[in-house]
Amino acid sequence: MTASETRPLTAARTFPPGFLWGTATAAYQIEGAVREDGRTPSIWDTFSHTPGKVFAGHTGDVAVDHYHRFREDVRLMADLGMGAYRFSVSWSRVQPTGRGPAVQKGLDFYRQLVDELLAAGIAPALTLYHWDLPQDLEDAGGWPERSTAERFAEYAGLVADALGDRVARWTTLNEPWCSAFLGYGSGVHAPGRTDPVAALRAAHHLNLGHGLAVQALRAALPADAQLAVSLNLHEVRPRTASPEDAEAARRIDAVGNRIWLGPMLEGAYPQDLFRDTARLTDWSFVRDGDTAAIHQPLDLLAVNYYTPTVVSLVAAGREKPQDDGHGDSEHSPWPGADDIAFHRAPGERTAMGWAVDASALYDLLTRTAARYPGLPLVVSENGAAYEDETGPDGTVHDPERAAYIHAHLDAVHRAISDGADVRGYFLWSLLDNFEWAYGYAKRFGAVHVDYVTLKRTPKSSAHWYSRVARTGQLHPPGGA
Repeated sequence: MTASETRPLTAARTFPPGFLWGTATAAYQIEGAVREDGRTPSIWDTFSHTPGKVFAGHTGDVAVDHYHRFREDVRLMADLGMGAYRFSVSWSRVQPTGRGPAVQKGLDFYRQLVDELLAAGIAPALTLYHWDLPQDLEDAGGWPERSTAERFAEYAGLVADALGDRVARWTTLNEPWCSAFLGYGSGVHAPGRTDPVAALRAAHHLNLGHGLAVQALRAALPADAQLAVSLNLHEVRPRTASPEDAEAARRIDAVGNRIWLGPMLEGAYPQDLFRDTARLTDWSFVRDGDTAAIHQPLDLLAVNYYTPTVVSLVAAGREKPQDDGHGDSEHSPWPGADDIAFHRAPGERTAMGWAVDASALYDLLTRTAARYPGLPLVVSENGAAYEDETGPDGTVHDPERAAYIHAHLDAVHRAISDGADVRGYFLWSLLDNFEWAYGYAKRFGAVHVDYVTLKRTPKSSAHWYSRVARTGQLHPPGGA
């Protein structure tokens, strides 16, 4: 235990000057307007319209209509005192087939959004890819094919040319682990494929796409632009102190974390990853020069965190628990890990069934900072879903969410106090929205959305987080 962990929870924590307070969304989850102004289907349009793939047949066709209500949503952020807004660009809105020139009406939407943010004093933080691959590129093979990485770099250049004069913060990929292993491994996310070799190929080409996109962005953006990638790094913990469970944790760390960190930040894939997956593939899709192309200098490493990952090695003849917290599928999102069991950590759970454990965020930040000294970190997603209810007076009181955010911000502050260079925190999410395969059944928003009227109502946690953001001080939620 560090000295900072002994501080009373009632004490206010003051964050460093310049710490960035923000919130985050993703295009398919909020925009709607899926057939307007030249936009064509993405893999999530196709997936959500496929019977049985999304809860209750929900789709993002309307979502929360941010495409038409973005000015209202920016006003909400300004009223809440947000210093930054992390959003993603819909690839098929900007480049409908994933090839060729940009559609200006698509770019115009993001130009207007950025202008509105800047006018409100909110720093835009743009993510190029948050899982919505143009369907045309998936029809050509998707992320398992090298050409998709090349198309991604071209798309990055188009967006940079259009917005580089007013956006200073750029992220290439959001959670490529989910894109590769939930999309092509377990099939619980779009495009819904269940091929472990395709998942590993997708992982490599997402890495390659990141590296090529960084090169394209550097060529197009001002020298002071900040470039990042957003990784959902897994805080992997062995269930017991046994050597077997330690080995299970090593293997999940390899395919969950080091498959990205190795090539992106160190210039090489971990050799144990190759050994762990040798029965599936010889990795011959990694060509000479690929890791050098992937290994591009970054200005920030963005980290998404929600809950720890607890694992054990399955003894012969013992039934393996199937629930790893990543959706219901008979196919594993963990290639080469069929004999590893996943367990929910003990303690309080969110509406997603995820364990609430802020100590894991502290451990993740401090360990990552120690491994990559000199590379600043930012928490690009953190938040929780709860069963929010609107009261008779129209308000939404969500003390559980405020307590969750408080605990995790306290973990961030402890990490900073213990030497981690953490520059900002983005709450997930600004708005209740389309929660991927869960449809509209799970609410992560600081702002409640009535899905019939689309009325926005800031929850009590939003008002509390607003006070934290405005003052830079973390006070207990209390009755806020």
